[in-house]
Amino acid sequence: MLAYTLLILLAGGLQALAAHVQVTWDIGYLNISRDGLSTWQAIGANGQLPIPPIYVTQGDILELTAINHLDKPVTLHTHGLFQRNSSYYDGAGMVTECGIPPGSQFTYIIETRNQSGTHWVHSHYGPEAIDGLRAALVIRDLDPKLLDEYDEDVLLTLEDWGQEPSNAMLERMKTTSLGRHPNYPSVLINGINANFSQPIRFLPGRRYRLRVVSMSFTYWFKVRLPGHAMQVIEADGIYSQTSAVDGLDMCPGQRYSVIITARESLEFNYALNVTFHSNFLARKPGLNPRYHHVPIVYRKDAPVKTFPLIEDHEVKWADEYAMEPQDKQMLLEPVDQHIVLNVKAPNRNTSISAHAYGDYAYAPVPVPPLYTALTTGDMALSPSVYAPQLNAIILKHNHIVELELRNSFAPIMHTYHSHGHAFQVVETGPVNSNSSIPVKRFTGRQPMRRDTITLAAGQYVRVRIKADNPGVWYQHCHQEQHNLSGMAFTFIEAPDVMQQTLRVPQEMLEFCRILGHPTQGNSAGHFGSDMTGIDLPLAINGTANSITGT
Repeated sequence: MLAYTLLILLAGGLQALAAHVQVTWDIGYLNISRDGLSTWQAIGANGQLPIPPIYVTQGDILELTAINHLDKPVTLHTHGLFQRNSSYYDGAGMVTECGIPPGSQFTYIIETRNQSGTHWVHSHYGPEAIDGLRAALVIRDLDPKLLDEYDEDVLLTLEDWGQEPSNAMLERMKTTSLGRHPNYPSVLINGINANFSQPIRFLPGRRYRLRVVSMSFTYWFKVRLPGHAMQVIEADGIYSQTSAVDGLDMCPGQRYSVIITARESLEFNYALNVTFHSNFLARKPGLNPRYHHVPIVYRKDAPVKTFPLIEDHEVKWADEYAMEPQDKQMLLEPVDQHIVLNVKAPNRNTSISAHAYGDYAYAPVPVPPLYTALTTGDMALSPSVYAPQLNAIILKHNHIVELELRNSFAPIMHTYHSHGHAFQVVETGPVNSNSSIPVKRFTGRQPMRRDTITLAAGQYVRVRIKADNPGVWYQHCHQEQHNLSGMAFTFIEAPDVMQQTLRVPQEMLEFCRILGHPTQGNSAGHFGSDMTGIDLPLAINGTANSITGT
């Protein structure tokens, strides 16, 4: 059972609560069948899967303790939280920490003073999250105006679930000709087989905030509730101006909140339609796409209302390029640094299963780059102390950075997830200037922000951030098969500032010693540019990348 302890702190006689919320995950292996089709050794917490969602209130301090009963290290990443002034708690394995050794435990201290909304927690050490180590994280809001917009809060988690443990799947990716992707996963809705989705009760006239979390590593999701209007109010923890849509089209890692007003009549029940799809797995009836529904029940014995089928292009999907942030943050300008990265991937006929955003397939090195940035003095501002396979990009403090990701590798879609930032969504369009794909730029007065986005086949996306969060931040494709095969890079953000502001907990440094990793020096644990002892990086051919500006 999860240990939830609220230590209430009264501040100046105010009625608002500030709390330390203590959550313990005793992490271990479970032989389990989550989809009723296959039983294999998964990873859960406190002897259970799914792991229950975590709820806190904005301003709370979440103390998330991981007790590691695996035979390998573990980390926990709070997906969507910026970890401002605490990059070492970001949970990116061998990026910001060495991991929690087997038999050890560690408590992550997560501040929520400046963030709220819909997020999730998952392991970020190898493929442990694929094997089940993941759960939703909801940070309830204090803003009375927002709370006035709905009567009830409903959480909907969407997951894919493989037919075998991740290590077997990843090994098969190296040897099969199926594009190195998994067998068709099953679908879980709120943690159970989507064919047996539990009903959601609607009462006439009530307003429901539906929080939808894509805890997926392979599939995209489309979510619609025919007969009901959806009003989008949040994307990836960033509140938006209210906009009416017919449905949500979500890539792995994304989150949305929508307000749905229940109908006044009890005459019919309805079906919340959930379509799971992927363009890099072959289309196969019943497997890709998969069609599921969640019963929306107004009256137990009422018939289900049916609607004519409509084509996808007739649906008004939520669109980050048409959304505007509630806080009205203007377009960041002028741009100080332009970065262009091209998606690179192996020839399908080779035995190398690697993808890249940089010139090399990302690979971990003996010293986590956060520790290199903190211990190499002025050299931390030089790329020479970071091994090439880190694809390290150094950002100066408070500079405006424009990042363009280009995906010419047809026909595969990818995703981009940023740790440490929510980026402004500026523009998308075709990589090939002869393409008929239109250029789409943000259409509102201010660009929407989010932390995860689709990078469509044959297209680019252009986003902007302000480098105001000193730390080392992992940037990667959230299709975990691609992430694990090297599709990642790192922002080394304001290393001169982080040396003055960040202090890594001693316990984390001791974990590195236990696991045999140095905690000082360049990527190899030496000083200067001597990389002796590090494997040569795997270079991936493709269009050259570019970084301009300082």
